[in-house]
Amino acid sequence: MGSVTGAVLKTLLLLSTQNWNRVVAGNSCQRFLIDLLFGPFLHWDDCDEPLVPALSQASFSSSSELSSSHGPGFARLNRRDGAGGWSPLVSNKYQWLQIDLGERMEITAVATQGGYGSSNWVTSYLLMFSDSGRNWKQYRQEDSIWGFSGNANADSVVYYRLQPSIKARFLRFLPLEWNPKGRIGMRIEAFGCAYRSEVVDLDGKSSLLYRFDQKSLSPMKDIISLKFKTMQSDGVLLHQEGQNGDHITLELKRGKLFLLINSGEAKLPSTHSLINLTLGSLLDDQHWHSVLVQRLGKQVNFTVDEHRHRFHAQGEFNYLDLDYEGNVSFSCSQPQSVPVTFLSSESYLALPGSSGEEEISAAFQFRTWNKAGLLLFSELQLVSGGLLLFLNDGKLKLNLYQPGKLPSDITAGAGLNDGQWHSISLSAKRHHLSVVVDGQLTSVAPSLGPEQIYSGGTYYFGGCPGNSFGSKCKNPPGGFQGCMRLISISNKAVDLISVQQGSLGNFSDLQIDSCGITDRCLPNYCEHGGECSQSWNTFHCNCANTGYRGATCHNSIYEQSCEAYKHRGNTSGFYYVDSDGSGPLEPFLLYCNMTETAWTIIQHNGSDLTRVRNTNPDNPYAGFFEYTASMEQLQATINHAEHCEQELTYYCKKSRLVNKPDGTPLSWWVGRTNETQTYWGGSLPDPQKCTCGLEGHCIDSQYYCNCDADRNEWTNDTGFLSYKEHLPVTKIVITDTGRPHSEAAYKLGPLLCRGDRSFWNSASFNTEASYLHFPTFHGELSADVSFFFKTTASSGVFLENLGITDFIRIELRSPTVVTFSFDVGNGPFEISVQSPTRFNDNQWHHVRVERNMKEASIRVDQLSPKTQPAPADGHVLLQLNSQLFVGGTATRQRGFLGCIRSLQLNGVALDLEERAKVTPGVEPGCRGHCSSYGKLCLNGGQCREKPSGFSCDCTFSAYAGPFCSDEISAYFGSGSSVIYNFQENYSLSKNSSFHAASFHGDMKLSREMIKFSFRTTRTPSLLLYLSSFYKEYLSVIIAKNGSLQIRYKLNRYQEPDVVNFGFKNMADGQLHHMQINREEGVVFVEIDENARRQVHLSSGTEFSAVKSLVLGRILEHSDVDQETALAGAQGFQGCLSAVQLSHVAPLKAALRPSRPAPITVSGHVTESSCVAQAGTDATSRERTHSFADHSGTRDDREPLANAIKSDSAVIGGLIAVVIFILLCIAAIAVRIYQQKRLYKRNEAKRSENVDSAEAVLKSELNIQNAVSENQKEYFF
Repeated sequence: MGSVTGAVLKTLLLLSTQNWNRVVAGNSCQRFLIDLLFGPFLHWDDCDEPLVPALSQASFSSSSELSSSHGPGFARLNRRDGAGGWSPLVSNKYQWLQIDLGERMEITAVATQGGYGSSNWVTSYLLMFSDSGRNWKQYRQEDSIWGFSGNANADSVVYYRLQPSIKARFLRFLPLEWNPKGRIGMRIEAFGCAYRSEVVDLDGKSSLLYRFDQKSLSPMKDIISLKFKTMQSDGVLLHQEGQNGDHITLELKRGKLFLLINSGEAKLPSTHSLINLTLGSLLDDQHWHSVLVQRLGKQVNFTVDEHRHRFHAQGEFNYLDLDYEGNVSFSCSQPQSVPVTFLSSESYLALPGSSGEEEISAAFQFRTWNKAGLLLFSELQLVSGGLLLFLNDGKLKLNLYQPGKLPSDITAGAGLNDGQWHSISLSAKRHHLSVVVDGQLTSVAPSLGPEQIYSGGTYYFGGCPGNSFGSKCKNPPGGFQGCMRLISISNKAVDLISVQQGSLGNFSDLQIDSCGITDRCLPNYCEHGGECSQSWNTFHCNCANTGYRGATCHNSIYEQSCEAYKHRGNTSGFYYVDSDGSGPLEPFLLYCNMTETAWTIIQHNGSDLTRVRNTNPDNPYAGFFEYTASMEQLQATINHAEHCEQELTYYCKKSRLVNKPDGTPLSWWVGRTNETQTYWGGSLPDPQKCTCGLEGHCIDSQYYCNCDADRNEWTNDTGFLSYKEHLPVTKIVITDTGRPHSEAAYKLGPLLCRGDRSFWNSASFNTEASYLHFPTFHGELSADVSFFFKTTASSGVFLENLGITDFIRIELRSPTVVTFSFDVGNGPFEISVQSPTRFNDNQWHHVRVERNMKEASIRVDQLSPKTQPAPADGHVLLQLNSQLFVGGTATRQRGFLGCIRSLQLNGVALDLEERAKVTPGVEPGCRGHCSSYGKLCLNGGQCREKPSGFSCDCTFSAYAGPFCSDEISAYFGSGSSVIYNFQENYSLSKNSSFHAASFHGDMKLSREMIKFSFRTTRTPSLLLYLSSFYKEYLSVIIAKNGSLQIRYKLNRYQEPDVVNFGFKNMADGQLHHMQINREEGVVFVEIDENARRQVHLSSGTEFSAVKSLVLGRILEHSDVDQETALAGAQGFQGCLSAVQLSHVAPLKAALRPSRPAPITVSGHVTESSCVAQAGTDATSRERTHSFADHSGTRDDREPLANAIKSDSAVIGGLIAVVIFILLCIAAIAVRIYQQKRLYKRNEAKRSENVDSAEAVLKSELNIQNAVSENQKEYFF
């Protein structure tokens, strides 16, 4: 046994050194008790012996007893002595039963009974413990569980194992609730064993030293284990130094324990050699706290009570022989300080004072988390005034008011709600009013002090009883919740034990001889960097700037993929993506390219072309790629995606990828698996192959890569790497550019990923008895579940997971109600969302539930969420142990019929489809997405079903893009036009192969819908002209006066009907929107969504043999009215957008042809945006995406009449073609000459450095191509 003790001492007695005195100098009253643990090393496995039977009657005490036969000595478990148990005189919450175990013991369990054969039993109670019989501490089962459930009858035994165990001499049972038909009655037992330890008492100026024998210690393992208790908030517990300047320090600061480790290695940067960690809180409560520092190699565990932190340390540690300095005592002193806890805002402590004195003075210490609360109130004698001392916004306010006089106010201190002890002393007398906060005096000028003051008879601390003083005592914001100690009135200390015994003053809702403050921010349940703040009853999380929301900052505000953003209707752009949802990974910024599929684009720092020379296997080149996201974020993104790829381009000149004779790689790349990869393209990792080798078109067929041909000319191996497990590329190594004229260059594209595997992952449940099962869901402290569902059934369980008593369940309770039910040990709760419409409409609905330390919530679609606050002091851990059932329950009843999609638990997606493949009654996948998402297809786009998701078909829309929302618009230069020919001539109409030629010559067109937008400043202008073979037409023009006119001529023998909008000038450079709907003879017109008109046509009701649709200038002879002819000759100059005639979109067919279309473009027509700032001239904006003229160009200065000769257009086109050919010939000749000169110049300067590697390489490739072409003959 002695050897074991010695070994322990060598590890543990390095508790404090001579540096202690230096650190705590000036604090002579500081005292620490250090407990050197033998217990954990000499622990018996069966520490569960009954401890109460060996106790004498004197070891039992209580607050009171009903009679001598109900005394505390009769409270032994299963005994029938006396009245068969203890019962107090009065049954209220201030009663207690206490046992003295004689010495410190380790208590591992407790048990209770009611009074024998009676109706007296306790249904819930608190358990408190103490070393001295003073300053009690409350035992907690969990972080917020204070009470124990008691008995349901008189004789059954309720047993609780204490984890962790209690090390104490005294136990106290405080009944909270009891049988309402009886009174308090208890019999008790405690189980455990002896607890052995050595204690040292340090007074703040003393130290205990130990110098270790280096040879007797392991360099790989250290264990520092101790317990301490103190009333001081600051001081050094331990300082350990080595021979190289390395040291470890344990120091208490503001009630928190700091571990400082300095490796002492000069080679290490200071940020690596210095480690500073903080654990624990409120450690100055004069109760034992355990500290454990374990080092195994570089791994260090730092544990304070139940809180642990793991980290890696740098450097080695040496050690310091046992000695001590100063006043060191190997016994345990017990400072007597009796705190009192104000449990609620209704608590108060009333203490008598000397009435009629000419001074009011009081002093005390307090600690609290609340920003506001009454600390002290005293009524003045002879007048109706009073003195108030209270907290307001963490500051101390002293207010003295007397009738007819201005009140005297003092504000002192700040941040006094920090949980630390603060000392207060106040004094009020004639011409004097002052308060001292933590040694800092604040007073008012004598002229502002009271002229005369007489103290009242009672001092009220923490609050006032009922409405005794009306508004006088209720001005401050509520009562005080916190702890007080060392209370004195008129410089006389108050005996709070006498208050507890009822012989001094009175009180309400107090806990005397105990400070029940707890740090609700330790551990910090605010996730993702949320900032924790607290009050006495609860904590709050500030989620600002975290990217998360909710009561504990658990729920990400960002989507998990570009696919999810797309199906919210978002267009291409930069977005924050949170790949693991509510998981630990932070959101990051990337670019989403919304095409038919959503592409994720993640950039890195190596996108520029990099040239490499002078390398060999002994002197390799390594290029590294750093991405805008961490490797964990990239991996999560890649795992989510359906497909990922990355383009790697390798240019080479006498630079091989593989040494052909022995197959040794000469260049390679590394991915996220940190493995060497030697393939350079393709989706499968085929070693030492490039894209040309996979596709069979390498420049030398005996090699699988172009570069391996080892030619003295530039070539390249470019390929898309698409094997997801190896992406992204993180490094490239090149070793074969050391030979003469040998060089390489490389360029890596961004990481591209498309789709989202989990977003469309779904299963169809076909019977009520079918379900999918998954492993148990672990969401002890915070849990969120989200999914989509669609059904026609009226009810069914979506998800269920059970524990022994705990459970979670999400179900469709009725066609309009979705319910979240759960139990975490506080009894079952349920919250529901009710919809005004039915959920069983066979459309997708989104459900998200969350349960955390603060609350439970449920949200369905965009309906208002419902929440259920968690009990302030209830169970917090969700403990499940069964399988997770999806689409049903363990009883195979109330199963769900329908589809569930994208099921995620705490950000982790479950693969429903894979599990459904092997489960009877469940099918993978689910059809019918368009019923829910079809509304995202805009502007006439048609929703098309896909195996995973849907797409928008924009064929018959004037818009493009993934949702048919991208407006297609064009700038029309002077004299330009776009003509859509429905039929070449009447005789060919029936044989037309164009889909658009559904307007046949023998068809009567009785209705049409026309939409477009325009912007111009020119008058007159022709916006749109629709003609037929029977000289019928529709023209939309802007007249010379700026009015908008719509002219319908549906009968060749009558004048056209004219609809005139003359309310404003429409050629004002603003964007205007127009819609025309004709139904036979009735025309409805809307302009800019506000000017509406309905007219009846007199010229006819039908179009016959529609011929063409013209935008801009009319290029052929037309028999039209004079206004239309004038506008048609002038044409249109400006911007036209989203032009649509029924199912025909002429601008889209011209600018973005997806198939052959009967379209003719003349003049200058360029794709552009019609959206510009107000007042901008539509003709002066910059144009983009130039469109090649299909029919040549025209001279804008050529005069135009109603009849335009087509011959002139043909001649002009031929002339333009000839000029273009001559210009091309001249350009080619000049280019060849320039390239020859550049080639010679670059040959002379090849060894010089270049600023732009890519530009130079491109020019060299051009030279190489030009030299190759120079060997040919050119015939012009």
